[in-house]
This record gives sequence, structure tokens and C-alpha cells, in this order.
Amino acid sequence: MNPAEPYRRREVFVAAPHRMMMFGGALQLVLTLLLWGVELLGRYTAFNAPAWQVPGLWGHGFFMLYALFTFFIFGFLMTTYPRWMGGGEVPRPDYVRSFLWMLAALPVLYLGLFLDRLLMAVGVAMLLTGWLLGLRALWRVYREAPAADKRYETLLNLYLGMAALGMLVYGVGLVLHNAMAYALAMQIGLWGFLVPLLLTVAHRMLPFFSDCVLESYRRVQPFPLLQLLVAAAFLRLLLSALGAEAWLLLADLPLLLGSAWLSLRWGLVRSFAVPLLAVLHIAFLWLPIGMALFVLQDLARLLSLSIPLGQAPLHALGIGFVTGMTIAMATRVTLGHSGRELRLDVFTAWLFAGVNLAALLRILAELPGLGLVAGLSTNLLAAGVWLLCLLPWAARYGVIYWTPRVDGRAG
Repeated sequence: MNPAEPYRRREVFVAAPHRMMMFGGALQLVLTLLLWGVELLGRYTAFNAPAWQVPGLWGHGFFMLYALFTFFIFGFLMTTYPRWMGGGEVPRPDYVRSFLWMLAALPVLYLGLFLDRLLMAVGVAMLLTGWLLGLRALWRVYREAPAADKRYETLLNLYLGMAALGMLVYGVGLVLHNAMAYALAMQIGLWGFLVPLLLTVAHRMLPFFSDCVLESYRRVQPFPLLQLLVAAAFLRLLLSALGAEAWLLLADLPLLLGSAWLSLRWGLVRSFAVPLLAVLHIAFLWLPIGMALFVLQDLARLLSLSIPLGQAPLHALGIGFVTGMTIAMATRVTLGHSGRELRLDVFTAWLFAGVNLAALLRILAELPGLGLVAGLSTNLLAAGVWLLCLLPWAARYGVIYWTPRVDGRAG
């Protein structure tokens, strides 16, 4: 090997924030589901899985909400903030420092999960430190950028702050082993962070992407509707935190109707003419699907009906919407910022189909009589499909983050 080769690859890897951050996300796509897969094997087979120091739902929830998608989010926003607002690029030392803190937190989190809650709390503190460093870097771009309209970025900053709050609450929960803190952190992570953030990014980008490739396309981006939907997500967070389940319909119904209307007006059907665009629209469609399941659950509760949906609505959002949107955006960013053609190849299209299948299987796992498929747990099968699809995605696109742009440009 050329002695200079490791140095050259390292220079390529640190050349742009999306390279480092999305590589961390690709790594966590695999590790998080391997972790959960081992836990599920212990539940549904004779395999003796190692015990966790926190309840399974709250351990799995933390890794999914705060230690996986967070890498992709910084990779995306550190790339787009300067472009959206005409500001300066995020300085290399800032994003490298943020990435290294977050990456270093992972082994501590995993070890703490199996060995000691307080060690896991140290990992949460390290992850939070990296997050705050990244947030500070984005805030500087936001503050100094000359753009007059920073409405989207203002909302995004709010969600990034909510993520920091959720990590802090979870860390307190670990120290005190407090179930209320664990539960609150889960609600903050979903309704105060991931759902409104991806909804806002979709509102900003899906009409733009569609306008770029679809003829005679009319952009529809009503900002007051976005504000209403964000308010509904925060209302759901508040109601969930207060245990006011009887009132959840007040938040869920606007989220259902508003997101369904946006999906149709943004051109869901027309998007199928361009596969790379279609996967974004399909992923967004899972938001009204998930909210429809939540509304059905709300109505059943209000009318004292027996409609056992369990965690089906949650996983429609978590796998279909959050995972689908994240991977679709990451694929587009990776292709575009590596100098490659913005085209979805057949291999990647099948991987996206697998993500949708995993979401469907996980929903079916919650329904009576559908917990087993050919003698196998549907829940375990959904995790297996996730791994079979996203492991190849991580391998294929993870390599790109270490290799120079194919067009010879910097970055």
C-alpha cells in the first residue's frame, strides 16, 4: 500500500460534514438493529440474550431516537444550512469535533447498556456534548448568514434544542432509574424532534425536488399549515407527557389531515415518473398512514371499542416515515455530493422496497393472529428484513464517504 494512502483517505473523509456524519449514521443503522435483533432473538427463540440495564423498550427507543438518525440529521443540515441561507460553510474543526464526540459515545453507550446504567449515562453525556457542539456550529451559520427569510431554520433550531433536552432527560432517567424520565425522553424524541424535523425538511425540500424534475409542476408550500402541524406535534408531546390520552385526537387528527393533503398536493402519483423522487414521496406518505392508525386508536379509546393496534402506529412512523425519509434524503445527498448522477438504481430501489416491507411486517406483528409468519415472530422477521436491506445500503454508500468525488471536485 502507498504510505500516503491512509492519509489521503482520511483527508477525503473529513473534507465535508456529510461524509463523516452520514458514515456514522450508516454504521448505526447496522449496529442499532443488530442490538435489537439480539434482544428479539432472546424473546422469541431459545437464544439466551445478554440482559440490559434498562427496560428493552426504553433502551431500544433511545438508540433509535437519539443515537442513529442524529448523525444523518447533522450530515444533512451542516450541508444545507449554508446553501439555504447563503452563509459560510461549517468550519472543519467544528464538525470534526462534533462527530468525534458522538462517535466516541457509542461504545460507552453499548457497554453501559449491558454493564451499568451510570456508564450508559456517561455515554449519553458524551453524545449530548457532541450534539451541542454541532448545534453551536449550525447556530453560528444561522446567526451570521445574510438571508432575510430564516423561518425554516428557526424551526429546525427549535427541534435540535428539543433533542438536546430529550438526551438530558434520558440521562437523568438513567441516573435515577426513573420510568417517568425514560418515557418523557421517548415522547420528546419522537414528537418534539424527529417528526416535526422531518416534516419541516419535507415541506422545504419535496416541492423543490419535484419542481426540478416534473414538468408544469406547481409548488405548494403553505407555511401556516406547517406551523399548524408542528404545533399539533408539540401538543401531542404535551398531552402524552401529561397522560391525557383522551385528548390525543386533538393533535392526531390535524396531523393526519394536513400531512395527507400535503402528500396529494405535492404530487405523490406524479413522482413515480422519477424513482429517486418517488422514494421521498412514498416515505412521506407513511406520516399520514401512521397518523391514521393513531386516530383509529384514539377513536377506539374514546368509544370504548376493542381495536388492538398496540405499537403499530408508532412503527409506521418510526420505520416507514422516519427511516424511509432519512435514507431517501441521505441517498440523494450522497449521490449529489459525490459527483454521481441523481438516479436511483435498481439495487437501491429494492432496498427501499425492503424498508417499506419491514414497516408493514412490524405493523402486522401488533395485530391479533398475525404475530407469527411460518412459525417465525413477525416482529423478529421485520428486524431481519431491516438488516437485510440496510446492511447492503450502509456497505454501498458507506464506502462513498471515504472516496473522492467522481467528478474531481473538492468536498
